[in-house]
Amino acid sequence: MTTIRLSNDLRPLGKSEILVSPIAWGMWRLAGEIAPVHAMIEAALAAGINFFDTADIYGCDVPAGFGSAEELFGRALAEDRSLRAKMVIATKAGIRPGIPYNSSATYLAEALDASLTRIGVEQVDLYQIHRRDFLTHPQEVGETLTRMVEAGKIRSIGVSNYSVDEFDALQAFLSQPIVSTQPEFSPLQTAPLFDGTLDQAMRLDVAVMAWSPLGGGRLAQGDHPAAKLLAEHGARYGVDAATATLAWIMAHPARIIPIVGSQTPARIASSADAYKVEWTRAEWYAVLQAGMGENLP
Repeated sequence: MTTIRLSNDLRPLGKSEILVSPIAWGMWRLAGEIAPVHAMIEAALAAGINFFDTADIYGCDVPAGFGSAEELFGRALAEDRSLRAKMVIATKAGIRPGIPYNSSATYLAEALDASLTRIGVEQVDLYQIHRRDFLTHPQEVGETLTRMVEAGKIRSIGVSNYSVDEFDALQAFLSQPIVSTQPEFSPLQTAPLFDGTLDQAMRLDVAVMAWSPLGGGRLAQGDHPAAKLLAEHGARYGVDAATATLAWIMAHPARIIPIVGSQTPARIASSADAYKVEWTRAEWYAVLQAGMGENLP
């Protein structure tokens, strides 16, 4: 029986020359002291993860506040300058509590400079618009991002939580390709399979980064039918439900990059076991239907 096997080889980030790992580590919950952050970074690198995803808004729900995740990450890089060369660093901007969205030229320019300062780098590899700002014309956003590339402050452009049409509208005002899109995707959040997001990504060779790949933790532990199937399937390969879920996501031909959000070094390290897991079509579709709560036609 034919099975889908995964590769841990680095691959281009969309139509760029930037090589990224098939799994990313995300910092939306990054907080606390510097020593644990070093441990998490080392665990990610040891697991073959070179793709590090953050955002300026990460940390807004902890006492340290807006920008604190970038700042904490930057402190870790400052203590060990050799780390930067091992990483592809991505960040995002455009969400601001109380507004809630702003992608105007002035705001993005200030936001990027603030992110660079907090992280302590002169350039980020991927800069993403976090969510669509309905009050900024995509032409203005495109021109702003182009100036950032020309200034050498960012290497490539991505979007997050964009619809297919929003992606197309921004791309129309850019001379270089948008290299990535970041939707929520898991067996419990399957909209990208049906709304054209993944089809567009495959057609245009756009990297897909999946946030909340474990369904907010519901697939890592719990009694949801999809979680049970994932746990059973993972056990056949000596891995847990969370690791099997990462493998399920990566099995899609869009070569989706799940963003692991764990703040535990051991959990980050175990993500590398996802490459051990194989899928038949029947097994993969069984998880999909369990996640959807209904059978496909």
